[in-house]
Amino acid sequence: MPWSNQNGGGPWGGGGGGKGPWGGGGGQQPPDIEELLRRSQDRVKKIIPGGGSAKLLFIVILLLVAGLWAWTGVYRVQEGERGLELTFGKWDGLETMPGLRINWPVPIGTTYVVNVQKSNRVDIGFRGSEDDSRGRTAVRNIAQESLMLTGDQNIADIEVRIAWRIGDPARFLFNIQNPESTVKVAAESAMREVVGQTPFTDVVGEGRGLVEQRTLNLLQEILDSYEAGIIIEDVQIQKSRPPAQVVDAFDDLQRAEQDKERVENEAQAYANSIVPEARGDAQRMIQEAEAYKQQQIAEAEGEAQRFLSVYEAYEVAPDVTRRRMYLEAISAIFGSAEKVIIDSDAGGTGVVPYLPLPEVQRRRSGTSPESGQ
Repeated sequence: MPWSNQNGGGPWGGGGGGKGPWGGGGGQQPPDIEELLRRSQDRVKKIIPGGGSAKLLFIVILLLVAGLWAWTGVYRVQEGERGLELTFGKWDGLETMPGLRINWPVPIGTTYVVNVQKSNRVDIGFRGSEDDSRGRTAVRNIAQESLMLTGDQNIADIEVRIAWRIGDPARFLFNIQNPESTVKVAAESAMREVVGQTPFTDVVGEGRGLVEQRTLNLLQEILDSYEAGIIIEDVQIQKSRPPAQVVDAFDDLQRAEQDKERVENEAQAYANSIVPEARGDAQRMIQEAEAYKQQQIAEAEGEAQRFLSVYEAYEVAPDVTRRRMYLEAISAIFGSAEKVIIDSDAGGTGVVPYLPLPEVQRRRSGTSPESGQ
């Protein structure tokens, strides 16, 4: 039954001067609940044709509720996304493609939509945050993650960024609970295993590309064994350096390595200039020796042939050959010697035992002893 605040009284008021809960004096009254319900029914009757009735009103409300319930099963799959429909919690094994789709309304049906083209990233060893005041990205090193033991018992400070995306939506949704944490833990484990098998100089030097590739392959194998439905797109080492405590010693080592490489290059260049020359000299000497060999062989063969020809002539006429050989020997011996022949029949018996006849002969010919002629 509606109530009023007549004579200043009411359930919240006191005597004649009391106030109601709406803060008025004796002239204000609270809203009449029955009047509000009556007015609402009148408005609904005006909307429904024919004035409406309680039964028709119930049907309309029921249809509205059913429509709203059915609308909960309508969903949209954007480009690059895939939808998975579940009925009473069971997946039918199909993936819905982009477009407007309909599934059983809740709680009968459940729909999951995942983006299979979006590239996600996980950082190991550092965290990046946007600095709005300067428009830069502030990077904070996480030493617990970045310090890793190398294969030669050294420590390297490595920061890695992993890029991944969803490859199998069903496995991604149903087999792992926290995908990002799973990728992060598996990536850190794979990175430490690869670095633990690699020398320090390769980790911080030219071998970084091989470390990245080996880590990517190992990480993909780990996630495939989990049936996570995740594809690793890229493993990129952002920074790879020695710890800050030994960076000066590492710089000295790098400079020593550079000096070593420079000296080796200079030695190699010197060797490249000397070795061909030595090989050329050796080849020339071999050719000269070969020519001398051929010359000696030819001369020996010529001497042997000459001896054979003399022997054949000797067999034919021994006396003549013997005399000819004697004359040739005397000619070879005395041909270049200085000699004076005195005919005894020409009155040479009174010759002084020593007479410098060669000197006299040179003076006559106008030649000096120094000329050797």
